Amino acid sequence: MADVDVLVVGAGPVGLTVAAELRRHGVDCRVIDRLAAPQPHAKAIGVLPRTLEVWDAMGLVGEVLDEAVPHLGQLVYTDGKPQDEPMRLTLPPDTPYPFATLPQYTTERLLTEHLARFGTRVERPVELREVTEHPEEVEVLLGADGRTERLRARYVVGCDGAHSLVREQAGLAFEGDVLPERFMIADVEIDWDMPAGYSVRSVHTGADGAVDDMLVCIPMPGVRRYWLSMLRPGEQAAEDGRGAPEVSDRSRPEPGAGEGLDLDQIQAVLDRLSPEPARVSALRWSSAFRTGHRLVDRYRAGRLLVAGDAAHVHPPIGGQGLNTGVQDAYNLAWKLALTVRGLAREDVLDSYHAERHPVAREVVDRTVRHARTVRDARPSAGGPGGDPHLFVRRQAQLLVGYPDSPLVRSRAAEGARADGPAPGERAPDCRGLLGDLAAYPVRLFDLLRTPRHVLLMYAGPRHVSGEGAARLEACAAEAHRAAHGLLNAYLVTAREVPRDARPVGLRPPRLRDAEGGFHAAYAPRDGEAVLIRPDGYVSARFDPAAPEDLVAHLRRTFR
Repeated sequence: MADVDVLVVGAGPVGLTVAAELRRHGVDCRVIDRLAAPQPHAKAIGVLPRTLEVWDAMGLVGEVLDEAVPHLGQLVYTDGKPQDEPMRLTLPPDTPYPFATLPQYTTERLLTEHLARFGTRVERPVELREVTEHPEEVEVLLGADGRTERLRARYVVGCDGAHSLVREQAGLAFEGDVLPERFMIADVEIDWDMPAGYSVRSVHTGADGAVDDMLVCIPMPGVRRYWLSMLRPGEQAAEDGRGAPEVSDRSRPEPGAGEGLDLDQIQAVLDRLSPEPARVSALRWSSAFRTGHRLVDRYRAGRLLVAGDAAHVHPPIGGQGLNTGVQDAYNLAWKLALTVRGLAREDVLDSYHAERHPVAREVVDRTVRHARTVRDARPSAGGPGGDPHLFVRRQAQLLVGYPDSPLVRSRAAEGARADGPAPGERAPDCRGLLGDLAAYPVRLFDLLRTPRHVLLMYAGPRHVSGEGAARLEACAAEAHRAAHGLLNAYLVTAREVPRDARPVGLRPPRLRDAEGGFHAAYAPRDGEAVLIRPDGYVSARFDPAAPEDLVAHLRRTFR
């Protein structure tokens, strides 16, 4: 018999998210990390709107919002001259959170504190040494303080970075390449008069029009604090005789580069490239690195799974890395929890690779493509394709979806429609839902702050009473049984339906679309049902809702 349900290896943002979500879903786990203490470096700082939505559903977003600062856009300068318009990170109104920045060590602290509320702490310094998979469990050898421990876990999740031992022991391929450019990064304070909340990209071009010097400054929490990225002097390409370099996880300096830069070197870069006089101070950390890209061939090998940098590494452009890893974890945790509890179909875990591998592939390809334009003096605000609105939504990871997932109802089964989120797409938020008791409205995301599936049934005049209402109530009851009780159902009534059209107190509970926000976001038809997964994606739509259709679909996930 296993000693623990799940062993999570690595206590960075990805491992902490996996562990916290497993505990929220009622699953026992242990979390180990080989370091004696979390690293005190800012490292990954970008927090995307979709990740803030994930932390909202987890119950963590309030603490994050207290610590983070908004990232409003980018000011671009070429040879000291400003681009005509700033690159603004403007989001659609259905997005409750903006782009933000937060040092990685703060992210890890908040997630660690959140995990501790479930009674689970990170075990440090504990190193994974061996992994042996058996048909019913995984046997691992751990090392700590000169002692060893043999542990049996039902599953092991490797969140142990680009040099993952879990990935290696699972026999997963991790192929890719290294880009020629070498970068320097630094965490400093800058005394200047640039607008707050905006990053600055300043480049110098040579006689051929190509960029030969570059500075990017991204605002961070604190007074005048910025995360700087610069081209390393003389970085043009060349192999330096050490053989093929490793892909850096960006937490380590490049071999032979020392620990990074000093203030005089950073000041020299600002003297060359800052759009206005600036003085740098308070150097907290700096490093030099070469960036690369790699992607695992499979996210799962039996009882071994990988997430985050253990599955994908790529250029640090647009803050995609940490956020993609957190969403790996969020996608995996609810499926692994159902599997451990014996409630999921045997093939549910296979959907983890099916859904997340294409997402990682797209992120790797996109960041590599953008990295290869590092020498473009005036990058398009819309990226490849030139549509700035589409570019911003993609950068925010709001367009991530799973339309081809085996857990998602096909669009062919649903029928043709051009409005509202389709199965596999992110479930958008909306405001103005009024219950029978509370005098204040709630957001849809308030209903999704649960480890359960959520069923939303829309009742217009034909379904608020009589046979139509009885059919929707039957849908809720049958869906609840098919999901082993792990489903919350709500009846959303149209704005024009009077409050007294349905007797108060019937199940499922009623919410009135008082401001029309649900109708605007989802374009539901009278009698339609929308099923939303625990990770906030639309699983299926049923028009009209029928108990047998709901049950058949839920059996793709539940035993």
